[in-house]
Amino acid sequence: MRLTANSECSEIEQTRVFANWILDLGEGKVGGDNDGDEKEYLSSYMLCESEQLHDQFDTTLYSPDVLNGLKLSGIPNHKILLKVGVPIILLRNIDQKSGLSNGTRLQVLSLGNQVIEAQIISGSNIGSRTFIPRMSLTLTDKRIPFKFRMRQFPVVVCFVMTINKSQGQSLSKVRLFLRQPVFTHGQLYVALPRVKSKQDMKVLIIDDNRIIGNGTKNVVYKEVFSNL
Repeated sequence: MRLTANSECSEIEQTRVFANWILDLGEGKVGGDNDGDEKEYLSSYMLCESEQLHDQFDTTLYSPDVLNGLKLSGIPNHKILLKVGVPIILLRNIDQKSGLSNGTRLQVLSLGNQVIEAQIISGSNIGSRTFIPRMSLTLTDKRIPFKFRMRQFPVVVCFVMTINKSQGQSLSKVRLFLRQPVFTHGQLYVALPRVKSKQDMKVLIIDDNRIIGNGTKNVVYKEVFSNL
């Protein structure tokens, strides 16, 4: 299908209007088929060896069930369920030259015991096939008085992603769910420019009483732009 001059101009105009709207938003001027068998991957945990460590906490308190139930930001879960065709996102930098960095989106092609074959679907290496290995990851968190090591695939299923994780992504359509207003400067601005036009973005705003709204807070510190 050949685009006419009028349709090309219309698309350019829509992109221009959307780009200007995004800039105004950032400056605070806008207001008022995957069927198939699942494969389960379990990590193996191992407490770091330390005699002093065993004196600091009761090992019965941190049983395997407790450790396996820990869910920490940026860390894959103890149990991951995957199937061919599912979208996933990387949680570690593996090979940046090949486009395998933290935040890269991929689609699963085949599932092995030690590697996952996947196709890159974001960034500059779209279409490239690659293999994601199991990795030994040492978890550290100030809320946990010890370190432990897990061996797991550094991925999570990526039907949805957080606003921060979406930075740098280019998407054809986006559905943004705001169960609560955004709370940091520029966060709403980061979420909305992932598409090229308003028609490709839909936002669902809902409050604590499950009432759908048509407006949300846009946190912008205008003094940042005052001297620009």
